Amino acid sequence: MTDVSYHEFDKLDAEQRAALLRRSETDLSGVIEKVKPIIEAVRMEGDAALVRFARDLDKADLSAGGLKATEAEFDAAFDQVEDSVVEAIKFGIDNIRRFHEEQKPEAMWLKEMRPGAYAGDRFTPIRSVALYIPRGKGAFPSVTMMTAVPAVVAGVPELAIVTPPAPDGSVDAATLVAARLAGVETVYKCGGAQAVAAVAYGTETVKPALKIVGPGSPWVVAAKRLLAGVIDPGLPAGPSEAVIFADDTVSGGLAALDLLVEAEHGPDSSAWLVTHSRRVAEEALAALPDHWAEMTEQRVAFSKAVLTGPYGGILLTPSVEESYRFVNDYAPEHLEILSTDPFAHLSHITEAAEILMGPHTPVSIANFGLGPNAVLPTSRWARTFGPLSVTDFVKRASIGYVTASAYPEFAAHARTLARYEGFSSHERAVSDVRETYLRGER
Repeated sequence: MTDVSYHEFDKLDAEQRAALLRRSETDLSGVIEKVKPIIEAVRMEGDAALVRFARDLDKADLSAGGLKATEAEFDAAFDQVEDSVVEAIKFGIDNIRRFHEEQKPEAMWLKEMRPGAYAGDRFTPIRSVALYIPRGKGAFPSVTMMTAVPAVVAGVPELAIVTPPAPDGSVDAATLVAARLAGVETVYKCGGAQAVAAVAYGTETVKPALKIVGPGSPWVVAAKRLLAGVIDPGLPAGPSEAVIFADDTVSGGLAALDLLVEAEHGPDSSAWLVTHSRRVAEEALAALPDHWAEMTEQRVAFSKAVLTGPYGGILLTPSVEESYRFVNDYAPEHLEILSTDPFAHLSHITEAAEILMGPHTPVSIANFGLGPNAVLPTSRWARTFGPLSVTDFVKRASIGYVTASAYPEFAAHARTLARYEGFSSHERAVSDVRETYLRGER
């Protein structure tokens, strides 16, 4: 049997425990150096660089005129995708839209802070956003659904998808179906670091955007970091990661089944089963070969690379409290609480971007359309970021309005603090000088 990484937490020293928290994107120094010339080439050469990188990196045959998906390609996609897949996409989009419509903030609110003085917020959509849809290790119409729907709900007027082309220069047909059904008709055939550079700087074909969202490889993550001064990189979403927390009320075979879900994304993913039950840990270990026997060769290779390497495996803790502590330290992208009473554990988990409760809520259901967004912060960023949401596609402006009757009280306090802080113009702006202008005496 393949040697799955198996750790007993109380037998690890501090350095070994810290190593369990690492992800493949933790150290991007080597990738960043490789990404820099790609970014510069796109900035200087535009479409020509995108075509060259499509050929050299994606092994795709593109001409400069083929960088954008045509209306005919969109139309043809509906004939290429099975009806059942189209229906699954529609089902997911409907749920995702319902969820994000509830999340959408009201356009403006004002509260009377004092009699005659009002303050509040106004929300307006970001003018232009690019949606990154990965393809290197598969096709992901679900990511299109998760990024496009909240952006459309938010009312972003200029939306575009960037996604790597296939060798024949095509875009994944289901991605085009999901894009159109969600309300996005602009799709550019470029991926990786070059796609991030393209939407940051713009090219002859690709329109620049103010923000880019969506998960990607370490190359995409590195490009976002390097271009953060040019384009808003959105929440930090890198290679997939999951923690399956299991107590003694569930089958270890079930835990192993769910452990493989995010592990099969690619060898740079992270996936841990965390349990304080030795029975569950041993059952999971024993069940993995049977699960692998039913998976496709590529996904077996990916998940074995994860579960036998430094970024995944099975962790047996000495107590449920230690399991909670590890989960919170890890701050996973996806967390499953596998238990017949998941709510008994929920209050102990504070650091996770997505928490899926009970044996009937696997990551698969959440990824494909339960409603909450499955584009999530990775690499411990769940400690400060939440899931992609409508609010990622809008900007907030504070609104203030003080009436003539409320002005004197506010002005008096403002003068006091302005004088204390040494700002003479601040003080004059609420002094008798203003009064003479308001009375029309100046």
